[in-house]
Amino acid sequence: MAIENKRIDFLRKKANSLTLMPGVYLMKDTTGKVIYVGKAKALKNRVTSYFRENSAHNEKVRQMVLHVHDFDYIVTDSEFEALVLECSLIKQYNPKYNILLKDGKGYHYIKISDGDFPRLTAEKQKTEDGKYIGPYISSFVVKQAVDEANRVYRLPTCRRKFPQEFRKGRPCLNYHIKQCMGLCRGKISKEEYAEIFAAALDLIKRGSQDVTESLKKEMEAAAERLDYEEAAALRDRILALQRVSASQKIILSQEKEQDVVAFVRHYQELCASVLKFRGGRLVDKDDVMLGETLQSDDEVRREFLTRYYTAGDDLPKLIVLDESFEDIGLVEEYFTRLAGKKITLFVPQKGEQRKLVMMAQSNGHEKLIQKLSRTSKDVVALDELGKMLGLSAPPDYIEAYDISNLGESARVAGMVTFLKGKPYKSGYKRFAIKGFEGQDDYASMQEVIRRRLSRYEEEKESGEGFGRLPDLILLDGGKGHVAAILPVIAEFGLDIPVFGMVKDSRHRTRAIAKDGGEISFDARQAAFRFVTSVQDEVHRFAVTYQQKVHKRESFSVRLTECEGIGDRKAAALLKRFRTKKALKEATLEQLRETAKISEEKAKALQAFIKTL
Repeated sequence: MAIENKRIDFLRKKANSLTLMPGVYLMKDTTGKVIYVGKAKALKNRVTSYFRENSAHNEKVRQMVLHVHDFDYIVTDSEFEALVLECSLIKQYNPKYNILLKDGKGYHYIKISDGDFPRLTAEKQKTEDGKYIGPYISSFVVKQAVDEANRVYRLPTCRRKFPQEFRKGRPCLNYHIKQCMGLCRGKISKEEYAEIFAAALDLIKRGSQDVTESLKKEMEAAAERLDYEEAAALRDRILALQRVSASQKIILSQEKEQDVVAFVRHYQELCASVLKFRGGRLVDKDDVMLGETLQSDDEVRREFLTRYYTAGDDLPKLIVLDESFEDIGLVEEYFTRLAGKKITLFVPQKGEQRKLVMMAQSNGHEKLIQKLSRTSKDVVALDELGKMLGLSAPPDYIEAYDISNLGESARVAGMVTFLKGKPYKSGYKRFAIKGFEGQDDYASMQEVIRRRLSRYEEEKESGEGFGRLPDLILLDGGKGHVAAILPVIAEFGLDIPVFGMVKDSRHRTRAIAKDGGEISFDARQAAFRFVTSVQDEVHRFAVTYQQKVHKRESFSVRLTECEGIGDRKAAALLKRFRTKKALKEATLEQLRETAKISEEKAKALQAFIKTL
């Protein structure tokens, strides 16, 4: 896509006059507002890259370049100085096209409700009743602490009020699966509950590791005085604590203070997932949605880290990353100076730290799945398919086509659409082949695609229905079908990937056809299962339409058997009444008016229809 910036020649000329020294550049719009700040090793090389002809920019870069009216630059003595200046200017201007990190964190509290039998809950704000522990910045910390305490000490989490509702109903499921002490039975005194509740608060304040050690000592003491019932209860709490700790992976074997940062991308969406460990315990996690970014992966990592830790007061001694990047040494030096202590950026290749990186990646992956409203199965299938077909990104919007006919009659095509890996039925379309006589699958497919793209030219302003172009076209057929369609797409000056779905002798999907060859499938691949589902769906849709048309055409032929009814009159009748039932219910006047026949012939037609 050509850059439609009227000042592009001016910008290109100005960029070519820049120095090869390091520095920072500031892109500005027509009002003089800074819309992007970037750092460069060599200003001339970096800035000219935005204004070159035929640059393979993504959509966000194109939009930024489109809105650039002018730019300023500041030359620095070193790349490190450029990094520091970039951080300062981004914080000052908060430019539209840089990574925007919103400080959406509010305060969170742990609430202790009033009454003789208090509860523990996670709350976003204080109210007048109850007591509160906090504030905490992280909702994750609060929820984890409350869930851990309630689970280990089997505190009630239902909505019943105690002691008012003692023995007023059967215990709930949590009691039967040993996740609640069954306070509703009325067999636990206020004093006993207070003791258990105090222990739960102690767990929140001291952490599971310290409490586990204390419980072990209490269990040993109970066993020595032969109080085996108490010892067993303490043992159960210790086991519960260990299960919770293991499932949450909160204990580290070595590093006690570190953050683990991983970046995950699906389609145009990018997520940075941060796991924070303090004192050997996972105390917080933060999944930051970055959307479509202007920068390369190296630049994204650099800018995210320097913006995320902008104040320097929450910098851990160790930041573990999923991948290295070009400026990792500069950022490490910047953080060390910012925090006044040695900060290390580390990329593990194996061991415990690598497992934590994978854990961060998994969190980011799940966040993206929620954001994109799709299952992990869909994401994997489309990722595999995109890589298999050599696409620049997984296909988000797919159109599939199939031709169906009965010899030279009932010639139709079906088009089905898939959005984010799911059938998008509002995009389904049906076509009747009418541009030529006879049976020719290639010519039929060409007609359908040409009609579809013609509608795009008419409706593209809407961006919906035919006004939206697919990321991928799949044809029910082989390389011959693909070769027939590519010239049609070229006619419209478009570049849409086209592939065929090839079936074996048993009518099962076996390969993907491309122009000049085939790509084999492994039946165990998620992409194979997805393409099979697409092929089955488009075949079903096309055949259903073909059967409907054939039935209608057969009925039309039967109507012509009636004296005075030719092809045109039969077509007019079917167009108005559509079904045999509606035709049989038509009045004499309706038949006469529609077929434009005399009353006498209308009576004969009505009698004939009743025999069908």
